[in-house]
Amino acid sequence: MDGTFHIISDGSCDLPPELVQEKDITVVPFYVSFDDEHYLKEGVDIGIRDFYQQMVDKKGVYPKSSMPSIQDYEEVFLPFAEAGIPVICICITTKFSGSMQSALGARDLLLERYPQAEITVIDATVNTVLQGLYVLEAARMRDEGVSYPDAVARLEEIKHTGRIFFTVGNMEYLKHGGRIGKVASLAGSVLDIRPVITLKQGEIFPSGVDRGRKRTLKKVMDLLLGYLQESALSIERYSIVVGYGYDQEEGAAFRDQALAALQKKGYDIETIPLYQIGATIGVHTGPYPLGFGIIEKA
Repeated sequence: MDGTFHIISDGSCDLPPELVQEKDITVVPFYVSFDDEHYLKEGVDIGIRDFYQQMVDKKGVYPKSSMPSIQDYEEVFLPFAEAGIPVICICITTKFSGSMQSALGARDLLLERYPQAEITVIDATVNTVLQGLYVLEAARMRDEGVSYPDAVARLEEIKHTGRIFFTVGNMEYLKHGGRIGKVASLAGSVLDIRPVITLKQGEIFPSGVDRGRKRTLKKVMDLLLGYLQESALSIERYSIVVGYGYDQEEGAAFRDQALAALQKKGYDIETIPLYQIGATIGVHTGPYPLGFGIIEKA
């Protein structure tokens, strides 16, 4: 079965549906709710564009997300367990969600019935579009015929290199979600002060504050450049993505600026993909997250 395994990710990976299909990846969606009662499956019951539109239209309403259940994972794992196809399942950082616990619970249940089943559950230690890059590296190894154990080992090796550098439209959603005491205390309630945030090894860290969008985005760009300068590897060894929320136009403009800035610094890079950040993270950031994901290629 070398080289023949299937890749599953929870919905935090935020990969475009057409890419998921093209790369033969299975996504187990998160749920999102605007009223604490009715939970909708992201990408199935509610599209991401609609999710952001509701956030923009309903100011002061703070949606919540809910992780996939053990049953959700069990249903997805079952056909591969029955067919004897090994599975790599990549889950959002355990610091943010119990999604991985659901996946492990489902795996344990299936192993009772199918003791030969091979299901490896990996804590990505990242989330959103960076998790997407990580999932794509798994797909690339599978497509290049890397064996199942070697792919698992290499995924474990590269995940510590993952970074997200980003900013948000305002502090409201972060404060409300209680995710970022450290960041919130930095910014306080000063008018138009916005945080710049780094995510690494599963946790978020404050990386500065500034007034206004232009200045925080410049700081985000500086963080990426700093990371590349400190790296012993060339830029070709990295996969980079720009993630945006509601405003695709702003995301595309930022991506183009980033490409120009990297090329000006002498980096040999032709393109950066642009992916929309999904509801799993959007509920915490609000409608206007924007930034980079970067990780070493497998």
